[in-house]
Amino acid sequence: MTRIKHLGSLLSRPEIVVAPGVYDALGALLVAEAGFETAYLSGASIAYARFGKPDLGLLSLDDVAATLATISGRVDLPIIVDADTGFGNALNVIQTVKRLEREGAAAIQLEDQTFPKRCGHLGGKSVIASGEMTGKIRAAVDARQNPDTLIIARTDAVAVEGIDAALDRAERYAEAGADMLFVEAPGSKSELQRIVDRFAGRQAVMANMVEGGMTPALTAADLGAMGVSLVIFPGGLARATVFMVREYLASLRQNGSTDPYRARMVDFGGLNDLLGTDEYLRTGKTYEPEEL
Repeated sequence: MTRIKHLGSLLSRPEIVVAPGVYDALGALLVAEAGFETAYLSGASIAYARFGKPDLGLLSLDDVAATLATISGRVDLPIIVDADTGFGNALNVIQTVKRLEREGAAAIQLEDQTFPKRCGHLGGKSVIASGEMTGKIRAAVDARQNPDTLIIARTDAVAVEGIDAALDRAERYAEAGADMLFVEAPGSKSELQRIVDRFAGRQAVMANMVEGGMTPALTAADLGAMGVSLVIFPGGLARATVFMVREYLASLRQNGSTDPYRARMVDFGGLNDLLGTDEYLRTGKTYEPEEL
């Protein structure tokens, strides 16, 4: 089964799909090792981890595509890709979809913010006209080479125009051909339930859990019971890493050694086991010249 069909198979199951956010191949390896069946390539987390910058539309298509290529080349997980606004107008969306498909995307998410966009849980957002966004969705659907590649339409209109307008936008995006809807940053569980109820039996809906964000923290089980098909935790890995690295560096600075922190680290052998170093070495050995 291809990665794309695998994602479709996962989403056809009755239980909710959980996609941790990743920003590099090492994180994707750990997600696979933990038993998750898909991952979400978070544009915000790429900005945080690769550039040390906030999620304010500072990434390019090249940044996302290059990161996706390293992940797709290392793990077999279907990857859901955050493509921000598509990096421009409908013509840019066509280029974005074709490029990300080539690099291994199983699903591509596009949002209706103006450019430059910002994190969906920050204030001060603005959105483009719904007609412009429907054109971008139609361009994405037409551009995909594999009909099983999912196009996810995200609207940030809740914070700008209110929940009713956001639902109307999502309706138009579904009519334009989006395979899944993502109404970002509902401010309450009841708003989230309204989103699910509006499209129940017609359209898959996803939710976003951001630690300290605008949407109440709910478990995957809670969201699944509400009718959500997919939940992403896009920045969780980055935030957990910041917490852990601060602890590690404080210990190293205080003690001048990693020994006090060793119980919370994998050792040299453990890291090589994760990376499959022995398998790489065995493969290389098969191509060495035979001794005369």
